[in-house]
Amino acid sequence: MKNNIITSIDIWSSKIRTIIWSFSEENNNNFSVLWVWIASSYAIKKWNILDMEEFKSNLDKSLEEAEKMAWEQVFGVYLSFNSSSFEVINNKWIIAVSSHEITNEDVDRVLDMAKNGVDLPNREILKVIPEEFVVDLEEWVKNPVGMSARKLEVAASIFSMNKNILNNIRKAVGDVWVEIYDIYPNLLASPEWVLTKRQKELWVVCVDIWASTSWLTIYEEWVLQYSSTIPIWWDNVTNDIALWVRTSIDVAEKLKKDYSELNMEDVVADKEIDLVNLWSGEEGNVSSLFLSQIVTARYEELLFFIKRELRKAWKDGMLPEWIVLVWGWSKEIGLIDLAKKILKLPAFIWMPVEKDVLLETSISDPVFAWVIWNMILANKYLVPSSKFSLNVWGVFASIIKILKKMLP
Repeated sequence: MKNNIITSIDIWSSKIRTIIWSFSEENNNNFSVLWVWIASSYAIKKWNILDMEEFKSNLDKSLEEAEKMAWEQVFGVYLSFNSSSFEVINNKWIIAVSSHEITNEDVDRVLDMAKNGVDLPNREILKVIPEEFVVDLEEWVKNPVGMSARKLEVAASIFSMNKNILNNIRKAVGDVWVEIYDIYPNLLASPEWVLTKRQKELWVVCVDIWASTSWLTIYEEWVLQYSSTIPIWWDNVTNDIALWVRTSIDVAEKLKKDYSELNMEDVVADKEIDLVNLWSGEEGNVSSLFLSQIVTARYEELLFFIKRELRKAWKDGMLPEWIVLVWGWSKEIGLIDLAKKILKLPAFIWMPVEKDVLLETSISDPVFAWVIWNMILANKYLVPSSKFSLNVWGVFASIIKILKKMLP
């Protein structure tokens, strides 16, 4: 059984996650994790590079360690990241079918033409995603290939981002001698993998809670109906704790991750957390109830922002399906109950697929959500002919890497 090796990198504000996967060519669902590596990265903020040299160093270290442990040379990668500069525009276009039967070439042509008439100054289109096709007068067609028709129309979502930010990321990856095969905005990747076909057919909302921003997407009839950036994120919680407890950011981060819990007003026995156990230089105690009040206030603000966005989309209290919370910061104890209370919707936290291969590598955790979706999308859209082609860039990159290690 032949295998493909795919490398996925997820870039966000404080971490770079690199995962090397092995896929079976006969069965896309048959995959195994060769290695996972997480490298710190504080050279990027809100997906804007602040220090190019430090960012390249962190990226190179993440790749080098993953290569070492997986015994695989990385020639190219599939990137996933979010950016406040991402923008989604909807557009339609219609073409005449070249023959009596719609082919893949017709679909590619109408998607390419859908870019026309879209004004995107200083922006670059990353993806054109078909939401629906109209075959002559038949609407809501998802895959028109093979159908008889004279005209083919598409309604597409066009994902674009700031060209300068994208060029800086490309330059950083290129400078560590790795080729970028493709880029998947997490705004697209998360609902593509998390939401089921049934959920996307009905009204469903997906919320991604990041360290530096939060994203909301709403689907109906498999179509992305609404997307928005929410200016509340996980780092806000850390800052709140540091401010009110009068402690350092590092201690605040530990309090948030290890001791915080939402809605503890009904707890009878309050506990005192000794700060010296978290950091030798700290003094005093903090009440677990007081900590809960700090964190709960920020999460309530986030949920009220989500409610406001649902009201903008005319869907406040009108969604027949769930609200799906993803990313590691959605694991906060008590968040599900708080979300149900404020949003008046059923809610659940998405967990990565339940495969033994994921459980064994300790990545069955929402914090690995995007890099897993990136991997799935990379394998799904991988061009078959490229699997067996000679990668001249990769050979050249390998020689450069060896010379770099030899030189002082």
